Amino acid sequence: MVYHSSFVDEEGITKSCGCPLLPLKSHIKGPAPVSEQDSTDVVDEAITFFRANVFFRNFDIQSSADKLLIYLTFYINIALKRLEGCRTLAEGTKAIINLGLEDVPVPGEPGFPFPGLFTLPQSKKEAELFRNYLKQIREETSGRLLSVAYRPNGTPNKWWLAFAKRKFMNIIAP
Repeated sequence: MVYHSSFVDEEGITKSCGCPLLPLKSHIKGPAPVSEQDSTDVVDEAITFFRANVFFRNFDIQSSADKLLIYLTFYINIALKRLEGCRTLAEGTKAIINLGLEDVPVPGEPGFPFPGLFTLPQSKKEAELFRNYLKQIREETSGRLLSVAYRPNGTPNKWWLAFAKRKFMNIIAP
């Protein structure tokens, strides 16, 4: 059974493209509200549930936060593929920074991995808000992923990087 997000109460949460802009424990500037450092956020959930959720071809969406969990699971899969050939933490950091510099497509643009999962933006302002949120959440996920994909001595953690070979929901990562 697939793991779902615990963020089901969406009262007071801003939405963009049908996706809640959930709070993050982040020092990175962006549109996401700031969460308390000792609480669990959606990035923690995505990293925690990744190794189980990556095996599923279908994902039953129970809340709109699950859409974000799907997106982050796919992004972690892409990031692990980039880290696969990196033998040190320094090489991995460079690869992740390069991944972060790539354009972030939003629904309706070419290259967006899940057409139909998120609603199309109603305006350029909404599209830019969602793009900035995805960019912020990708950067935050990348930073936290490095801490689990590499051991404290800077060597790769094979128990994480082995999952780079998996296809999430039968989608081939670029």
